[in-house]
Order: sequence, then C-alpha cells, then structure tokens
Amino acid sequence: MLKTTNRFIAVLFALSSTLALAATPLPTPAPAQVAVPAPPQLAAKSFVLMDAASGNILVESNGSEALPPASLTKLMTAYLATLEIRRGQIKEADMVLISENAWRTGGSRMFIDVGKEVSVDDLLHGIIIQSGNDASVAIAEHIAGSEGAFADMMNSTAARLGLTTSHFMNATGLPDPEHYSSAMDMAKLARAIIYEDPEHYAIYKQKEFFWNGIKQPNRNLLLWRDKTVDGLKTGHTEEAGYCLVASAVRDGMRLIAVVFGTSSEQARAAETQKLLTYGFRFFETQTFYQKGAELAQSQVWKGATAQVKAGLTEDLTLTVGRGQLQKLKASMTLQSPLIAPIKAGQTIGQVEVRLDDAVLHSAPLVALEEVPEGGFFRRLWDGVRLFFFNLFN
Repeated sequence: MLKTTNRFIAVLFALSSTLALAATPLPTPAPAQVAVPAPPQLAAKSFVLMDAASGNILVESNGSEALPPASLTKLMTAYLATLEIRRGQIKEADMVLISENAWRTGGSRMFIDVGKEVSVDDLLHGIIIQSGNDASVAIAEHIAGSEGAFADMMNSTAARLGLTTSHFMNATGLPDPEHYSSAMDMAKLARAIIYEDPEHYAIYKQKEFFWNGIKQPNRNLLLWRDKTVDGLKTGHTEEAGYCLVASAVRDGMRLIAVVFGTSSEQARAAETQKLLTYGFRFFETQTFYQKGAELAQSQVWKGATAQVKAGLTEDLTLTVGRGQLQKLKASMTLQSPLIAPIKAGQTIGQVEVRLDDAVLHSAPLVALEEVPEGGFFRRLWDGVRLFFFNLFN
C-alpha cells in the first residue's frame, strides 16, 4: 500500500510566483482566471488541437475517425527518411537514381527526371515543400527497395509511435481503400517530427523550393499569414478534401492543429487558424519538473544505503485554462516499507496534481538509482527495526 509521507509538495506550482514576488517591492496580483468558452465549430470532417509539450488534447471532433489523409501521408514518409539519416543508414548527400516508376507517379510533382540522380537532401525538400509524389516514391525505393516494402516500414513505425488509426499502402497518399489515418494520429506524428529531429523540422517552414528550373511554393498558407507558424504539411485529394497539419509557437507554448476534409485551400487555412487562436487565447502550459530530477528521497530497509532518490520518468508538463496554474497543488506518496534490493526505474510511489478536488495528472515515482541488498548485519538489524516499525504503524 501507498503511505503518505511527511514530504508534501504543496507549493510546487507557486514557486515561480513566489520568486517573482520576492524580487519586487510591490505585490503582484495573481492573473485573472479566463473562463474557457466552448471551442469553435469548424467546417471540417475532423479536427484536433494538441498542446505539443504535454500531449494534452485541447479540442477534438471525430479526432480518431479513420479518413483518407492525402499528402499528409508524406509526414510519415519524411519522418522515416530523416530517421534513417539519424540512424546512419542513408546520408543527405547520397545520390538516388530516379526510376521510371517514380517519374511516372501522378499527382503533385517535384519534376525529377527519370534516369537522373538526385540527392536525398533535395528529395526531402521536394517531399516536404513541394509535396512531390515522384520524390516520395524515389526516397521510398532508395530506403526499402520498393514502395510496398517502404509501406511496411511506415506501418511498423506507426505502431511504435502509437498511431492506432493509421494504415499506409504507399508513400504518397494517393487514394487506396486500405490507406487511412486520423487527425489524432497526425497530431502525434507531428509531435514526434518536431521534438525528435529539430534540425530537419526546420525544412517545414521554408516557403518555396527551386528545382529543375521550377520554383514551387509551400502550400501551407499559414506560413505567410501567421509568423508564429513554422510547419508542417498540407494534403488534398477529391476523396480526402483539403487537409492541414500546422504548428505554431507563441510565448514559449507550442500547439499542433490538424484539420481533415475542408472545402478549399483557403478554408483549411482559416479553420486551422481558428483552432490555433482559440488554444493560445484560453490555455497555458508549463513544465514543472523534468524527467530524472530528484523530487524526494525514501527510506530503504535492508539496503546497502538507507535512502533512494525518487523522480519521474517523463517531464511533468500540464496544460490548463489561463489563470489556473497557480491553483494547482501536488501531493506525493511513497511506498512504505521499501525493502532492498531496489532496481533503477522501479515504481516506488506516485505524484498527483489536483485542481480543487479534481485530479488532473498522476504519474509514478520511480527509483532514480539502484540500491542493492546490504550486508548480513545490516539486513539483520533492519529486520528487527522493521518488526517494531510495522508493529506501531
């Protein structure tokens, strides 16, 4: 059973405010709480608004519905390509021989020529900025030998990322009855792209790319309309409608907005802007503790050491309505008695974060270090002490 210790973190989330008050001679009033209104109604088949840092979903409508993703598919294609670069399996300077199959692929194009060699880096730009189907097939063939084999890699990667409503049949997003995804999955994928590889994510904000004598613009209109938007990708087929995944940062807070099935290029930009405006206006996010930071020490019986450090396996990041951060309170419980051996990463307690009487977040406290068994006399002595401890507790 968990037993509450004397170490309560009752003012964890007021710490930054306390320091700010100490630095100024005049008291600073607490920010007024902003009532969070109902989210906007969008002219879209499905949509999701995610806080990127916490992964919290702020708004969603039909977010887990399986729908044709069109060229949003290329987010997975590009993610896999950059993953292979980071793994050292391919290099950006590698030259890719363009097959007739890639050259003949219909739809949006980078305009690469059959039989020519194009660098991986140029193909990556052609996929992300120009939404080139030809470039997508070329990179898929270069990585996996065929587009079918690459699709298998896409599906295994989707499973690893927890994309539960996605199945890919090709690298382009061209229509196929068995090719689908969801707004929720695309938000998760965008989050992985942003945080796992910031260097390549920078490509997504480039407004145009010049190749083969042709300059093509990025189809994400928000890059021109909103300076806080820095990616990601558009998509369109007759079956899917107009789709968009976009991310923006304001005052250190990053949001990811996804819309599926709007009626036009202008509509997908406008509906996505509504989501972003709503999120930034009525919510705020803060990371209070980073994974691996020591939050407490717990007594260990029969161990080589008498204490073990406890912390979190993931950052403790929360998104709440504006004005509510200072109202959050946290409590911590630790297992007792805790008997060696203790493995690093072993769950030894729990942290709960509450807003009034509601639990907003709970997370396991884990041992940050290993504690092996103590020697014979330590175990014997602690055994006697533990008997009386249990007797009176």
